[in-house]
Amino acid sequence: MLALVAGAAIATQATMNAQLGVLLKSSMLGTSIAFLFSFVFSVSAMLLSTKQYPQMGDVRSVPLYLWFSGGALSAFGVGMFYYLIPKMGVGSMMSYALSGQMLVAVIASHFGWFSLPIKPIDMIKVFGSASLIVGVLLLNWESGNAH
Repeated sequence: MLALVAGAAIATQATMNAQLGVLLKSSMLGTSIAFLFSFVFSVSAMLLSTKQYPQMGDVRSVPLYLWFSGGALSAFGVGMFYYLIPKMGVGSMMSYALSGQMLVAVIASHFGWFSLPIKPIDMIKVFGSASLIVGVLLLNWESGNAH
């Protein structure tokens, strides 16, 4: 249930922040403002909820790419959401974005990327992925043309 609410929150915030970018005439400005306030809220939640901080050895053991790659991918992904939602509509954007997330997640789980538990791709996952793609095409069907 919490994952469902989180997904609804992402769709709602993406719509609101895309509108912020439209009103400011810059999707990247809207993205920057969203990340600024995300930072403020995340740091506040961390300060209120963290009981023990990592030791310096733990900090040093983190591979260099993990310090920046997630943030870079977030900035790109969120920036594209805010840029594309006013052009495509939130439903279309979210359906394509969710498809991209699911397909990469299935592949990442199959190979165990980033120390994930390995969940091999089987015929059920292939059928589910194909169904997802067909569903997205049907959701975006307009006058005989899918986007």
